[in-house]
Amino acid sequence: MKVVFHKDFYKVYTSDPASAYGRMEAIVDVLDGEVEFVTAEPASEEQIRAVHHCRHIEYVKNQRLYEISALAAGGAIQAAGIGLTEPAFGLIRPPGHHASAQSCWGFCYFNNMSIALETLKNENKISSAYVLDIDLHYGDGNVNILGKKDYVKVFNVEARDRKKYMLEVALQMDRCNVDIIGISAGFDNHMEDWGGVLSTDDYEEIGRLVRAAADRSGGSCFAILEGGYNHKVLGYNALALIHGMSTPGNKKK
Repeated sequence: MKVVFHKDFYKVYTSDPASAYGRMEAIVDVLDGEVEFVTAEPASEEQIRAVHHCRHIEYVKNQRLYEISALAAGGAIQAAGIGLTEPAFGLIRPPGHHASAQSCWGFCYFNNMSIALETLKNENKISSAYVLDIDLHYGDGNVNILGKKDYVKVFNVEARDRKKYMLEVALQMDRCNVDIIGISAGFDNHMEDWGGVLSTDDYEEIGRLVRAAADRSGGSCFAILEGGYNHKVLGYNALALIHGMSTPGNKKK
């Protein structure tokens, strides 16, 4: 699978856990030799403005976080673009699912998922999309931006019981029939992370369910990194999701 990444994502740009030293290294060390790395390129300001208000963009610039945030948004666009024909993963940071059009919090600055999907929609590459947010925290930014769009459905998995969580994902994917599925891939719900709910094998199963839904509907899928803060398990969880997404389902006839 192609994984969109840039060495600048190694930089510690703030003091928050998403920017912690060693976090990206922990993932790359596990993925190295298992995936094909593609170099991320920054989103244009025009692509960012399609989602965010000018005042918010100026705020991010004033925080001296524009370049790294634009690079993350661009990596998401690339992962989504690759995802039109084959599954892909955006190994990016800062994360984005708490960024709304005019505000942000939770270690996020630009809404990477929204920028990626809006870019594909504006370029007439998709007519429908689905966002599965598996992060521990509710992706309010995704909902605030994409929830108002008639071409996309956003679903946050909120169950705090492992079996119920996986059942929610399975039921949603059974009903999913869109051009592309984007996963807001937070891994902080892992048993050894903040949430304490899911196993590493569960992330592989989520990847399989998403890939099967994409194949069944004749579409494809991609994922972008959101949360996940235990460096000891983070890379293995990302690889598990990638393995699941790499497993073909039943293609639409």
